[in-house]
Amino acid sequence: MKLYNTLTRQKEEFIPLEENKVKMYVCGPTVYDYIHIGNARPYIVFDTIRRYFEYKGYSVDYVQNFTDIDDKIINKANSEGVSMEVISNRYIDEALKDAKALNVKEPTYAPRVTQEIKEIIEMIKTLIEQKNAYEVDGTVFFDTTSFKDYGKLSGKKLDELEIGSRIKLDEAKKNETDFVLWKPKKEGEPAWQSPWGEGRPGWHIECSVMAKKYLGEEIDIHAGGEDLIFPHHENEIAQSECCNHKPFAKYWIHNGFINIDNEKMSKSKGNFFTVRDIAKEVPYDVIRFFILCGHYRAPINFSREAVEASKKSLDRIKNCVKNLNHLINSTLIEKTTDEEKNCDILENIKKYKHNFEQEMDNDFNTSNAITCIFEIVRLINSNVSEKSSKKFLQTLLDEIMSLCNVLGILYETEQENNNIDEKEIEELIVKRQEAKKNKDYKLADEIRDSLKEKGIILRDTSAGVVWSKE
Repeated sequence: MKLYNTLTRQKEEFIPLEENKVKMYVCGPTVYDYIHIGNARPYIVFDTIRRYFEYKGYSVDYVQNFTDIDDKIINKANSEGVSMEVISNRYIDEALKDAKALNVKEPTYAPRVTQEIKEIIEMIKTLIEQKNAYEVDGTVFFDTTSFKDYGKLSGKKLDELEIGSRIKLDEAKKNETDFVLWKPKKEGEPAWQSPWGEGRPGWHIECSVMAKKYLGEEIDIHAGGEDLIFPHHENEIAQSECCNHKPFAKYWIHNGFINIDNEKMSKSKGNFFTVRDIAKEVPYDVIRFFILCGHYRAPINFSREAVEASKKSLDRIKNCVKNLNHLINSTLIEKTTDEEKNCDILENIKKYKHNFEQEMDNDFNTSNAITCIFEIVRLINSNVSEKSSKKFLQTLLDEIMSLCNVLGILYETEQENNNIDEKEIEELIVKRQEAKKNKDYKLADEIRDSLKEKGIILRDTSAGVVWSKE
């Protein structure tokens, strides 16, 4: 398995620090609003990478944090006249709902910054003791000149760097590139006691502390959006490696941006969409499938046309699986005379499955992996019928579902659960088939029409009756 390592700017063979185990840290959202489509991409991409590691037999310790202390959270709390906890808890709950609806697996650990203050203070104290950080009037800065490899992730050099922090340039800083580890309390802000007075942590120190606490001093993979390469991930490396005297993360993986109708997403441009907004128009599973149709490192363009195309493509896979399930439930045939032909088909399935794994082994190329699934769909649709044996049909279903589960693309969304009772549909289809056999065409037409009123379309094919949602 090879993955692209931002640190070395090349694809590298994946070799875990511990045999058959992956320690993976993914930067999570700052929770002051609903997650937007840009947040959804790392959620989906790195969940899929995690799923593939597990498919390959690895045990994965997966950490994704919530930043629950931030200027935007504080400002929103003050504007609503509530505590910061009210805002952060509200949007953590909403983020978890969206993640679940996108079929994102729960992380092994989901730490919150405000629950890690003690550990944050301890790491800052260590950095000060080692002369990697210094305090000025209650503010603690990291001294970037104390880390000789500063800039190795982004490729930037110290003398070329602009300010890499979330605050304005402070005359108290020794160097323009130094960044804040601890900031003093301001009026109307929450604060914690520290050796440097009441205050709160800077942004970058948070993830260094949480990665160390839940995964150890050295981890296999650190991941996030490419906008985090500098300054956030660059500063994490500096803090962690100075504190721990070890390499921080062996591999750094970053996903590309999402553009909206070929423009950068921005609230000021009016093209800013939350996942919740988009889910009002298309199901969550379509959003997930759309994200995976592009390579994770490449920018992707979000448009209604592209999403609609993804929906139609996903429906092809869904209909294939629904048809297999229908045939399995309706057939009584245990064995056929076409076993030799069936063996050939299963060999071809194995070939496409091997191709799928090759694509995923090549830097998690989900776009090409989906193409392999469509090859399997085509093969299944052309070679199954009501005369196929139950064992053969079940084997086909197991094979395609194993790959779809890697990508997390076939699951019941809440929208579907609210609107469709699949068991009832299957029962009505069987009842309609019996009516046709008994030449009761009036009843058959009534069943078809009643399903159509519910948005369910029936198609009579050589492989049996296939249904789909309008």
